[in-house]
Amino acid sequence: MSDRVEPTPAGMETTLFFSRNPNPRLAVAVARYLKANVAFEFASPYAPGQAERFRPLNPNLYLPILAWPGGSLWETDAIACRLSRDMRSDFWRTGDDQPEMIRWLSWGKENFARACDMVHFERGTKQRYHLGPIDHQLVEEGLKLFHTTAAILEATLAGRQWLVGGAPSYADFRMATFLAFNDVGGLPLGDYPVLAGWYRRLEAIDAWRDPFKGLSAPELPAAKTG
Repeated sequence: MSDRVEPTPAGMETTLFFSRNPNPRLAVAVARYLKANVAFEFASPYAPGQAERFRPLNPNLYLPILAWPGGSLWETDAIACRLSRDMRSDFWRTGDDQPEMIRWLSWGKENFARACDMVHFERGTKQRYHLGPIDHQLVEEGLKLFHTTAAILEATLAGRQWLVGGAPSYADFRMATFLAFNDVGGLPLGDYPVLAGWYRRLEAIDAWRDPFKGLSAPELPAAKTG
């Protein structure tokens, strides 16, 4: 089942295949924020009988996937870039702001977002999908990296509302990818009031807070606790 936000121009339907997991959630949030001309379709490429449908669109079988007649694009950052370009938005910064945005994307992937992912994977993903007990040593390593990198963001955001310029950019959405799952991640965001304030500003954006509103999107399995 597909839920279209707007008709796609010239009859060329573009579909964003997604799930509720972190990177697909990010792609949906971007598309909703940009009011992109896409249809949304919940997908499970690893479900029985689905691999051959999705392999031509993404040989890795990972979501999200942006697909249109005769082509497809995978990887969340690339999809965000494409949608921003198509909507003629500076959400994906260009010009003088582009290097700074790329800096935060690159740094976040290897530092802050990586720390959040390490903790969320143990406390969230593994417990949702029964992938084994929490590795508390990996959680501690993730928390250590979180504190180191959160302090850098705390200092950076002390003098600004957003990471790049005076309005939200993809750098903000990407940096916060795993904070949307902090109900199970349990990262100590409250230890960093400036960073927490930045995240509250993101939460005030409808497309970020509830990207799946009105879409057919089964909830994630509950994360086992204890």
